[in-house]
Amino acid sequence: MSKVKRIGIVNQKGGVGKTTTAVNLSAYLAKAGQKVLLVDLDPQVNATSGVGQAVQEENIYTVLVGSGEAQSAVVNIAKGLDLLPSSPDLVGASAELIENPTRLAEVLRPLEPAYDLILLDAPPSLGPITLNVLSASEGLIVPVQAEYYALEGIAGLMETIDQVRASLNPALRLLGVLITMYDPRTLLSQQVESNIRLNLGDKVFWTVIPRNVRLAEAPSHGQDIGQYAPTSSGAHAYRRLAEEVMRRVQEA
Repeated sequence: MSKVKRIGIVNQKGGVGKTTTAVNLSAYLAKAGQKVLLVDLDPQVNATSGVGQAVQEENIYTVLVGSGEAQSAVVNIAKGLDLLPSSPDLVGASAELIENPTRLAEVLRPLEPAYDLILLDAPPSLGPITLNVLSASEGLIVPVQAEYYALEGIAGLMETIDQVRASLNPALRLLGVLITMYDPRTLLSQQVESNIRLNLGDKVFWTVIPRNVRLAEAPSHGQDIGQYAPTSSGAHAYRRLAEEVMRRVQEA
C-alpha cells in the first residue's frame, strides 16, 4: 500500500482505549482486505486475550530475547489477521531492550513481506518496550480519552517522538491522534474534542470512538467488536477508523 507498514499504537497513559483500538482496528483492516499482523507488546497480554488467545509457549518475549523465531510464534486469528502474542515474561525483557532500542525492528523485518500492515500495541509507559515500538514504527496512532489534561499527555509524548526521530528513527511520523471514550451528551467531551482539534488540526482523526458498553464487553468474550456486536456504535466507529487509517497510510 505504502511505505507506512508498521503502525505503533502508543500512549504512556493507561485506560485510554489503546488495546481496544489495536484489536478492533486490526480486525476491521483485515475485513477490508488487508493482510494484518497484530503484535501484542504489553506484558498484561490484553490484546492477546482480547482476540481469544491464551499465552503461548512461543511469543514476542521469546522472540525478543532470541530463544524463538518470529515466524513460529505467529498465530492466525481470522482471515487476513495474524497475532504475535505477548507474555507476562515480557516484563523481564526491559534490560535487554534498553540496551538495544532497535531490537523490535530487527525481529519484525523477516515478517514484513507477508503483511500489508503491522500494528504494534505498546504498553502504557514510556519505558524500553515503548521506545522499541517508537523505533520500529513508521506511523503512530495516539489514542486519547476525551477528558481534561488529554493535551498535556500528548505534549510529553510528542517530545519523546521528536527525540526518537532525531536519534533512532527518522522515518517516524504521526499518523493521527484518536479521541476515545467520547460521550456526546456531555459538555466536557465536546469541549475536549474542540480543544484537541483546535491545537492539533488535521493531526486528529475525524473518526471519534464513543464510550460504548459493547466495546467494554467484547474482550471478555475473546472477540473483536465486529464479531461481538457488529451493529453497535463502537463497531461502526472502528470500521470508519479503518477506512480513515487506510487513506492516511496511502497518502503518507
